[in-house]
Amino acid sequence: MTDPNLTNLGPPVPEEPASRPQRVRIEGAFVIIEPLNPAIHGDALWVGAGGVENQALWKYMHSGAFPDRAALDLYLQDKAASDDPLYFAIVDSSTGKAAGHASYMRIDPGQRVIEVGAILYAKALQRTRAATEAMYLMARYVFEDLGYRRYEWKCNVLNEPSMRAARRLGFTFEGVFRQHMIVKGRSRDTAWYAMLDREWPSRKKEFERWLASDNFDDAGRQRTRLRQV
Repeated sequence: MTDPNLTNLGPPVPEEPASRPQRVRIEGAFVIIEPLNPAIHGDALWVGAGGVENQALWKYMHSGAFPDRAALDLYLQDKAASDDPLYFAIVDSSTGKAAGHASYMRIDPGQRVIEVGAILYAKALQRTRAATEAMYLMARYVFEDLGYRRYEWKCNVLNEPSMRAARRLGFTFEGVFRQHMIVKGRSRDTAWYAMLDREWPSRKKEFERWLASDNFDDAGRQRTRLRQV
């Protein structure tokens, strides 16, 4: 007989924890996700994200910008050594060079919740098929290989491009945490988004439809938009 005191506590969930993300290499058609390594990726990240000319890329990041190479190298060394956040370089397959980075963070295998964040795209990577594929590959690893139930995306509510990206990629807006943190001496209200394991099959199907070669013309322009939400 079912205990009446337990009927309103939500559906039961298997208690097995998810696996922690590892420093793996994930290869797609247009991009490679691989562990961040300053010795391998530093030169390309300096060109694509360092210096005064790229300081706008770091506006909403917790660190940066980096007007000199030494400061960027120290940043990359610190991030490469971290386990949570766990940083990966985003390598453009056509050039073999890093064009950004992203991380898994706030990793909670017991609750099977994980966040993607610290997403930095050099200008050459922005608004490309490779950029979208990078987020597809990272989500696929989380849901299909590691067994997470919830995949989160958080950003400053003033960062409209990040909020648009979250919606486009299939994350659902869940609310705003007011005065959630202090970043670079400024108060930050944080917009929360999430994707669930039960939503992943339909999200995956749409990612793969959009990424397919027949969705792009000979000039590389999309024929149809990504329609995740």
